[in-house]
Amino acid sequence: MSKKPQEEVSSLPELTSRQESILALIIQEYTNHPEPVSSKQLYEHDSLGVSSATIRNEMAQLEELGLIAAPHTSAGRVPTTLGYRYFVRSLLNDVDLPTVERNMIQQKFSEMPAVLEQWLRQAAKLLARTAHTASLITSPAATSDTFKHLQLISIQGRLTLLVLVTQSSTVHQRMLTLAEPVNQSKLAESAERINTLCANLTATQIRVKARHLPLLEQEVVELAADLLDNANKQQFNVFYREGLSDMISAFPDGISAQQAVRVLEERPVFEMIFAQFLQPLMDPDAVQVIIAGNEKVDEIDRVSIVLGRYGMPDQLSGALAVIGPTHINYGRAISTVRHVSNIMTDMLVQMYQDERGNEAAKDSGNLIIRPGKNN
Repeated sequence: MSKKPQEEVSSLPELTSRQESILALIIQEYTNHPEPVSSKQLYEHDSLGVSSATIRNEMAQLEELGLIAAPHTSAGRVPTTLGYRYFVRSLLNDVDLPTVERNMIQQKFSEMPAVLEQWLRQAAKLLARTAHTASLITSPAATSDTFKHLQLISIQGRLTLLVLVTQSSTVHQRMLTLAEPVNQSKLAESAERINTLCANLTATQIRVKARHLPLLEQEVVELAADLLDNANKQQFNVFYREGLSDMISAFPDGISAQQAVRVLEERPVFEMIFAQFLQPLMDPDAVQVIIAGNEKVDEIDRVSIVLGRYGMPDQLSGALAVIGPTHINYGRAISTVRHVSNIMTDMLVQMYQDERGNEAAKDSGNLIIRPGKNN
């Protein structure tokens, strides 16, 4: 069963069931055709079953409550930011993509080779095309990586190569210059002691262990801790974007369009949004809806963003989002983000298990440095 999207809001007004129906209908009409919605248009819908005078009165109440507004005199009404927030929080439940679309998305992924970069590019395209918005997805990164094992390799004289492998199977290499030359046999003994002492520990935890080690091993452990810290700070390494040029005209004004471009193109803006809104989401099946910045972020006070995670909580995860004007189809955006997130989670879990299985089959005494995964 789909889970209700999370959306942080201030207090919302109380509405009658009829007012909720009228608000939902106004949002539906405006989402399909972003033009002011008149009481006459609503009256033509059989679902309401009330007179045009009643509809006008209820619309007046909704306007007084700040849920709809008149863009100019004698015009129809348009939803306000507060109206969209009420709709997402109170009226939008258990939204799913049609079965045909879910199957199409699944098929698109199944037809691709097991290459993460191609999956991510495909995910960005499918998000944008299905939600009819711009999209963004990040490559997966360790949520909080820990120490697995390291190897020390004598290069020449005092020069030594440190190779660190983390629990996420990421390999880091760093050259270090020792105070004096140390032969390979002694380096191997030091590496073995460190591996026994530091397995599965965080950077902070292995620094505590380093205090009781000989000087050489202290130096190695401190460097390994620094490598872990730097890796954990780089939450999102690669971004894949799609759809902005196709939907730029959907924004009502230039400022709104500029905000969307900043979210998609300026890494600090997007990372700030993720840090503020997505970090509490530990469940990959959950989504976060941000409407006009949720009264917190002025940089996005004219756009809406639906955020989600994929991957394995506390191990390896990435983020995905769709970005558009405030009149996006929230039901479609939420269900698309959730569905693609679930598929990406399944694929990443399978890839992760396959890699672990391959590593377990290797001789544990032989460290293989894999090109392309070194920092």
